Amino acid sequence: MFPTTLAILGSTGSIGCNTLRVVEALGDTFRVRALAAGRNMERLAEQIARHRPAIVSVESETCAAELDRLLYERGIDVAARPRVLTGEAGLVAVATDDAVGCVVSATVGAVGLVPTLRALEAGKRVALANKEALVMAGELMMQAAKASGAELLPVDSEHNALHQCLRGERRAEVRRLVLTASGGPFRESTTEEMNRASVADAMRHPTWTMGAKVTVDSATLMNKGLEVMEAHWLFGFSADEIAVVIHPESVVHSLVELVDGSVIAQMGVTDMRHAIQYALTYPERRASSLPFLDLTRTGNLSFQQPDLARFPALALAYRALRTGGTLPACLNAANEIAVNAFLDGRLCLTDIARVVERVMDAHEAQPAATLDVILASDHAARSQAEDAIDLLDTQRSGAAQQTQTPAMKIAASD
Repeated sequence: MFPTTLAILGSTGSIGCNTLRVVEALGDTFRVRALAAGRNMERLAEQIARHRPAIVSVESETCAAELDRLLYERGIDVAARPRVLTGEAGLVAVATDDAVGCVVSATVGAVGLVPTLRALEAGKRVALANKEALVMAGELMMQAAKASGAELLPVDSEHNALHQCLRGERRAEVRRLVLTASGGPFRESTTEEMNRASVADAMRHPTWTMGAKVTVDSATLMNKGLEVMEAHWLFGFSADEIAVVIHPESVVHSLVELVDGSVIAQMGVTDMRHAIQYALTYPERRASSLPFLDLTRTGNLSFQQPDLARFPALALAYRALRTGGTLPACLNAANEIAVNAFLDGRLCLTDIARVVERVMDAHEAQPAATLDVILASDHAARSQAEDAIDLLDTQRSGAAQQTQTPAMKIAASD
């Protein structure tokens, strides 16, 4: 029987909100014990009023004060309010609470690493949507799960699909895993068009509705690179045994190719609630009120090789996986900083991979043997990424100065 008491890390994000929708649809099957959010206190207050968790965690004391005000305005009596914690300690407390059976790890980025690791160490079932935790510290995470007996079930649609395809298959019978990718909004774009792309352009994902960081990662195919590394740790396949194909229709979520040439595919409509419910109720399958896939209306299904010249982030991820050690954590950290810089207007889209590559080139990989080593590499890579962004900005400014005519230079100095 699956655990019935939930903690949700990242409850106000896309996966977190969809998890609560699944919980509501399943009736009395699950009870929400704890929620952790970042800064969206309006949404968290709504979730508290509806689900009445015993514990919540927020980013800061400022957020906690805002939450207190919002709960007061909703008329929630002090005695009925949850205990409110803050920062990383709050995330860990939510993830390791004794009454929690299953932790949905749905934060975005490196912030999810420590609480997810602690949940595994505590023997919790972890429904994992935070791929960065496995990218940064896959070996530590898998060791923790093995030592405690914790279950680690993927929520990402691609890995969830692989998990379903691999049920009942022996490892020796599998030739390779195939992750599908929509190709994002720039699937048909030239490099020059991608170079000019705005944030709004990058956010127009053709298939999925996701948060800003994940959507940008999908636009550069870095998201698929992170998923290759995640698949390595979840299923024990090497980089050469994990392939990526572009599948614009997003009907086939992933495939498993067997040694006899057979291919098993998991298909479904593009709704994350399918994957979330599977992870929560495994090994059972529960009936769902969600739409079923109508094959007579799907049309043609197409598959293409990814263009690594236009999407170098995917090649960088394969390089990080093959090198191993702390290089994946370095890649992840540099990418997070570069994506934030793009969202802030400091970089163009194609600069993201340039920044990541520069930081990786300067990184001396070492064994990712301890959490301290991994976090130190993460911290150093973030600083180096900021330096790389400043250097690109300086070079771009210098190039602009050189292309100015004498009249333009005089006008600029007046």
